[in-house]
Amino acid sequence: MTSSSAAQPLRGRAVLVTRPVHQAEKLARLVSEAGGEAVLFPALAIESPADPAPVREMLASLASFDLAVFVSPNAVEHGLALLRGAWPAAVPVAAVGEGTAATLRRNGIITVVVPPGGADSESLLAMPQLKSLRGKRVLILRGEGGREVLAEELRQRGAEVTYAECYRRLRPRADPSALIARWEHGGLHAVTVMSGETLDNLWDMLGSHGQQLLRTTALFAPHANIAQRAADLGLTEVAITPPGDEGLLRGLSAWFSLDTR
Repeated sequence: MTSSSAAQPLRGRAVLVTRPVHQAEKLARLVSEAGGEAVLFPALAIESPADPAPVREMLASLASFDLAVFVSPNAVEHGLALLRGAWPAAVPVAAVGEGTAATLRRNGIITVVVPPGGADSESLLAMPQLKSLRGKRVLILRGEGGREVLAEELRQRGAEVTYAECYRRLRPRADPSALIARWEHGGLHAVTVMSGETLDNLWDMLGSHGQQLLRTTALFAPHANIAQRAADLGLTEVAITPPGDEGLLRGLSAWFSLDTR
């Protein structure tokens, strides 16, 4: 490998970025800096709740909780936007992953319980601060719907768990014809997804012909659950990467640095 290819491992590679519009810039920049081309096709949209009043009311009683858990950067941004006043210093905060913790810190919440290296509910549940919660009130800030693993396990540990669903995840309306035309002519070499829901949305948006193209393209995802969903859909080249945008880049770089790729 030449020093040039080592510095730009994605040179000549086009990478599909499916993150929501407001979150795609960082991964696109990382791909570009590694010599690749980021092809933007958002397969997930994030919007405020149709009726934010219940969340505002829940957050008004925030001081009565013993712990607040943010499940994503979106939960931080939308949850804090609905909070009237400052975060009560007496309520400790936990985050599912370093990306969420970093967003909290940027918003002035510096002390955060966050799993080292992991970025899922299981990793957070392994933290000692979440082991003894009997009789404690826990507020989980998340989007509408989603995994129940965190709440179910906290309830098993004796906690009273309440949700504050502070945003919605939607499937965008977009015409994939230009993307599929490019794909057909070999103009797309990798696909990145950050969640199973994003993958399901992309699958539905592409239609039957696009689905066949997806099945023959390397997919990069930061969690085994997403990889399993991809396998269920018939994708055969799936790489599990470290968490976050940097993790996706590391996975992409390792994959395309191999001489056989």
